[in-house]
Amino acid sequence: MQSRSSLRSPRVWIGIPISLLFLYFAFRGQDPGEIRDAFARVDWRYLPVALAVLYAGITIRAYRWHVLMRPVAPISTREIFPILIVGYAANNILPLRTGELVRAWALEQRYGVRKTATLATIAVERLFDGLTMLLFIGGAAMVIGLTAELQHVALIAAIIFAAAIGGMVALLVSGSLRDRLLHLMLKPLPDNLAARVEQMADAFLGGLGVLSRRGDLAIVATTSLVAWSCEAAMYWTVAQAFGAPLSTAMSVVGAYLTTAIGNLATLVPSGPGYVGAFEAGVLLAVNGALGVPSALALSYAVLLHVILWLPVTAWGALEWWRISLVGKRHISMGEAIDEELDPAGALPAARPFPGQRVENPGGRA
Repeated sequence: MQSRSSLRSPRVWIGIPISLLFLYFAFRGQDPGEIRDAFARVDWRYLPVALAVLYAGITIRAYRWHVLMRPVAPISTREIFPILIVGYAANNILPLRTGELVRAWALEQRYGVRKTATLATIAVERLFDGLTMLLFIGGAAMVIGLTAELQHVALIAAIIFAAAIGGMVALLVSGSLRDRLLHLMLKPLPDNLAARVEQMADAFLGGLGVLSRRGDLAIVATTSLVAWSCEAAMYWTVAQAFGAPLSTAMSVVGAYLTTAIGNLATLVPSGPGYVGAFEAGVLLAVNGALGVPSALALSYAVLLHVILWLPVTAWGALEWWRISLVGKRHISMGEAIDEELDPAGALPAARPFPGQRVENPGGRA
């Protein structure tokens, strides 16, 4: 799924040392025998339940993305679902959340939507994800005592997402600020490049259109809560599979806290699939806040990661194979990213969604 050129790219390798560092801290001092014993006690009958609630959460996220796309393009939940799965799979095998670019590429190929508009909807999606995680942490803090490390994670995340909210709102509300920023960006550019950047900026603002639609915003907020509650239910279910003491320590509130910290940890730049960062985040919550022995907490984190990674990656690979057959040309995820980031690259003509006129089929914005 990755091209040779993409494997040679520095962006593929930049997060790997960070992942290795996280793995070192996660596994340092652990007893392999205790980890083996923890896995030996797992009741695998819980696995189908965990997968079912995981699938439910992804389906709800697909509906949420459909709502986010309403100001941009009339794409149904059924049409958008495979592209969402492809993006998640790409994030699992490519570093630095490159899967977001793959989602934008795939949506353009299938429905002719400008990539910058798609990336704007993904930015709003991730903003609501972050706010939901902060809400989970805030609710858990009223029941569970947070360690100093968890408090620091919550504070840093709150600052990041507050800045993101402020930036998006300023772009939408303040036309003068938006115009000044755009003027500063375009001033040093040649006319042809400036025109293209201006088109991209307009498309990006179009992708933020949902922020001015109160009804859709309410739907996005609600579906974010429900989707992530499904994932928290999956975390709780997997904890029950390990039995005591993890199953007794992992209350519903504890599952929400673990979901939030594990996912916020993946914001740290790391290697493909958030390896190391995710395990470290889950350890902070399960071992640090819930008091579960570290070897058992690490075993739980590893199994969680496998459940989150393997089915989605396999499914996404299948959907990618179907989506990437554009103009009878099969393209790997790595090649799609190479085209995205290579100004000299040219994409095949995008197939417009019904009723859309594509003014520049070979364009890249």
